[in-house]
Amino acid sequence: MISLDNPFRLLYHKFRAITANIVYGFPSKKMVIIWVTWTNWKTSTCNIIAKWLRNAGKKVFMFSTLNYIIWDEEYSNNIKMTSPDAFYLQKLFKKAKDADCEYAVIETASHWIKMNRIWGINYDIVVLTNITRDHLDLHKTMEDYVNTKLQIFKNLMYYDRKPNIKKTAIINMDSEYKELFMNETYDSRITYSIDSSSDMEISDLKIDYEKTSFRLDIPWYHLNINTKLRGIFNVYNIMASVWVFVSLWISIKDIERTVAEIDFIPWRMEEVENDRNMKIFVDYAHTPDAIEKVILTATELKNSWKIITVFWATWDRDSTKRPIMWKIVSNLSDIVILTQDDDYTEDTNEIIKDVLTWIERKQWEDFWIVPDRKSAIRTALLKANSKDIILLLWKWDEHVMMTNAWPIKWHDKTVLQELLSEINWIGEEVDFKG
Repeated sequence: MISLDNPFRLLYHKFRAITANIVYGFPSKKMVIIWVTWTNWKTSTCNIIAKWLRNAGKKVFMFSTLNYIIWDEEYSNNIKMTSPDAFYLQKLFKKAKDADCEYAVIETASHWIKMNRIWGINYDIVVLTNITRDHLDLHKTMEDYVNTKLQIFKNLMYYDRKPNIKKTAIINMDSEYKELFMNETYDSRITYSIDSSSDMEISDLKIDYEKTSFRLDIPWYHLNINTKLRGIFNVYNIMASVWVFVSLWISIKDIERTVAEIDFIPWRMEEVENDRNMKIFVDYAHTPDAIEKVILTATELKNSWKIITVFWATWDRDSTKRPIMWKIVSNLSDIVILTQDDDYTEDTNEIIKDVLTWIERKQWEDFWIVPDRKSAIRTALLKANSKDIILLLWKWDEHVMMTNAWPIKWHDKTVLQELLSEINWIGEEVDFKG
């Protein structure tokens, strides 16, 4: 099997990127391109920026792990990739150009950069959200991971300038390795932070069961933010998005209104309604940091209620982060239900054996192994009482699950809603030990 970082493989992808740009006529040259990059929070930040731009009357192309938008049409990203093939991306760019899109907001993963798939995209603004461990199956070391991401900051100044748009870097000062990004040369460098000194000040931060509120101060303006988006990570996302608007010279006076109108980002702490007075969230958390942030956010929402986490980890991927994720889930959850995800070539039973070496909990003591994912979700619903919190992690808005035999039709939220409707809650008693 050819390794992901094989030089010939990387050259092949660069050739495809060059060819794709030629075939589709370099469609990105006429748009203002905003890269949003790093390990977590990219999807949420992209969606917030895109929604704000659309509310400001701008035509937008947005591509993220979960979804993409071309002007007034929104689609699910069903290819299971943050970093699609160059021909696929350039085809979407061409479609966006034909729809007269003025701006493109693109979630940028390290695979795209490493494999030269972003060749020919003339970008203008780069947003650094945060940095945590991920994709070491490709990069092998954190140093290579960081330096790969750093390349788009290093190369920012080499691309042609567009009218009235400065080459701008927007950097989260609470991110590790931030100094590397601060040391590069840009037309404009803007910082944001909650815990460190930055160009944006935050105060009066309050996160409760229903909403998040805070005040943002920039040198010539202040905003009072009230949003239904939960969690500290969404505070960072909003801060970064405000700086994007400022960089684009778009009025920020309507931001207070538009952020209040965003109920949720698809599959990022997305709440599933139910008549049992539980809080059920689906989230695409798949790195140690993201999983920790989601469970801690749930912890902020709970009182004396339990947190029940339904979890797994995609296989044929970076194995070094698996024990870290399992320990986080085990340490922060009241009940853990381990289940199936995309097994790919690995055997489910062998995966379970691997997991058991890292989790100290004993089975049947607030720890349940239910390999069938539908049965695992049902178990969570039956174990939950009123006001408990259920977290269904990892699979997001996928419509297929990759078993080691064949792909099967699957959609977490649909299955969850079906189970909610079919379970007879009144007087139901279940012997979970069977």
